[in-house]
Amino acid sequence: MILQALHDYYQRKQADPEEALPPFGFEWKEIPFIIEIDADGNLVQIEDTREGAGRKKTARAFLVPRAVKKTSGIATNLLWDNAEYVLAIPRKVKKGQKKPDPERVLQQHEAFARCIDELPDNAQGDAGVRAVLAFLEMLDCRQLIRSPLWKELRLNPNLSFRLQGDSDLVCQRPEVKATIERLAEAAADSRDKGICLITGEERGISRLHPAIKGVWGAQTSGANIISFNLDAFRSWGKAQGGNAPVGERPAFAYTTALNHLLRKDSPQRLQVGDSSTVFWAEKATDMETAIVDIFGEPKKDDPDRNTEKVAALFKAIDHGRYVRDDADIRFHVLGLAPNAARIAVRFWKVTTVGELAEHIARHFEDIRIEQGGRQPEYLPLFRLLVATATQGKAENIQPNLAGETLRAILDGAPYPRTLLAAAIQRIRAEREVTYPRAALIKGCLNRAARLSNPDNMEELTVSLDPDNTNPGYRLGRLFAVLEKIQEEANPGLNATIRDRYYGSASSTPVAVFPTLIKLSKHHLSKLDNKGREINFERLLGEIIDAIGDFPANLSLEDQGRFAIGYYHQRQDFFKKREPESKPQGENP
Repeated sequence: MILQALHDYYQRKQADPEEALPPFGFEWKEIPFIIEIDADGNLVQIEDTREGAGRKKTARAFLVPRAVKKTSGIATNLLWDNAEYVLAIPRKVKKGQKKPDPERVLQQHEAFARCIDELPDNAQGDAGVRAVLAFLEMLDCRQLIRSPLWKELRLNPNLSFRLQGDSDLVCQRPEVKATIERLAEAAADSRDKGICLITGEERGISRLHPAIKGVWGAQTSGANIISFNLDAFRSWGKAQGGNAPVGERPAFAYTTALNHLLRKDSPQRLQVGDSSTVFWAEKATDMETAIVDIFGEPKKDDPDRNTEKVAALFKAIDHGRYVRDDADIRFHVLGLAPNAARIAVRFWKVTTVGELAEHIARHFEDIRIEQGGRQPEYLPLFRLLVATATQGKAENIQPNLAGETLRAILDGAPYPRTLLAAAIQRIRAEREVTYPRAALIKGCLNRAARLSNPDNMEELTVSLDPDNTNPGYRLGRLFAVLEKIQEEANPGLNATIRDRYYGSASSTPVAVFPTLIKLSKHHLSKLDNKGREINFERLLGEIIDAIGDFPANLSLEDQGRFAIGYYHQRQDFFKKREPESKPQGENP
């Protein structure tokens, strides 16, 4: 089903001339340097296609014949390759590295020239191909050494050819391109036949599928979703791709589509922990690119983009757009993770745009909580996840947690309990209830309550809820008040009761709170503002009266409510309000 959906996406893109993906037998490849030659094969110039500065230079991508799978043997690409193959220039190596064998480099170059020379007669008659063969015949490295780009060429970059006066590469000239497509079709038809799992038709079966690139943590040379390289993986005497038969052309289509979705700066790709996640639909819809803006980390030069996109999503739902226009469009979500030379499917979801929009909106409603003035109203998923990680580093996010959380959001299902546990664990370790952690905990608790018993749910509010009588929530509020009293009694204090007692107060209240309340009486006596003292005493009384006896311990969920109560009460203290010099009800 995954391969079929990717194959269909390729066909959809091919039907749009403005967004067409490479035709069968071709791929987009970054080519840093173009060798421009005249009709006689004389070197005109070497063009640097890179843009940017320093090490951040990026080469322009060109449509070239599909790359062969490089092995320990000699395997050349047609009309493009690295400098060793194209120009017989041994690459420059760092100190201590093994130098390339000059004889092997020469063999690589000969293979490159032979591959072009073996093209059919109709391609051999093309002026561009004739010029390339002439250039290779009279190749003079002394001329290349004089080039200002010689040092760059020694680094073994990819190269291709362009005929003087043309705007396209030689491999893109009409007759050459048509020949390459025919050769690719002929090669596919020559394969052993079988019923393709994608199309259901009898086709030449792909032995080795093209590599998938762009999955975070996988090999830079690419990895595979379908791969059989050990006897233990084979059945009925089938070898390699024969164990999961996919035609050459469908295999090209699904891998090309997936590589397109995974490409650098793709608007349909989101990195969530160790999962590289891509999104696409059966028809064009704004939701394909909106998800990355909604869940991704905002760019530094556009910090409000995330908030604007989420606001736009809510507006679209309110106006019925996703019900009226795109609601029934089928939508796909694929999460991939590295696994040695293979790619593991972390999760796969098929839904509709309308359902997806509702679930995303529900997620942001669930995690919405009062925040400081400089905090974003809508938190990206990345910010939520790193809030649960040691030292706030992405590499420390628990394995599988990112994928499970995203799946819960897209399914409208309960968040993983490990997410709640991770947030509470980080609070206890760092003794800090941050905005992202509070948002996560609120979302976990509210969603679990709503889905387990929709008719009788306990809803944690966005801001302080004085009517919430849950012991965990009340104890969190009480702890925040006791800390505030300590801070006002001792201005400039470096450490508060939170630094010493938060962990035990939130898990075993009976062991800590009697001591803290006794300590607060001492702190209250130090306040100069008697009106403030009376207000604190009244607030303490209101909170404690609803608690009764202090519990011996709190469950994980009540520890979460403790954190929310603490966070709400702290935020309420920070709100701007008129200075209080006298207790409520006292005449001036």
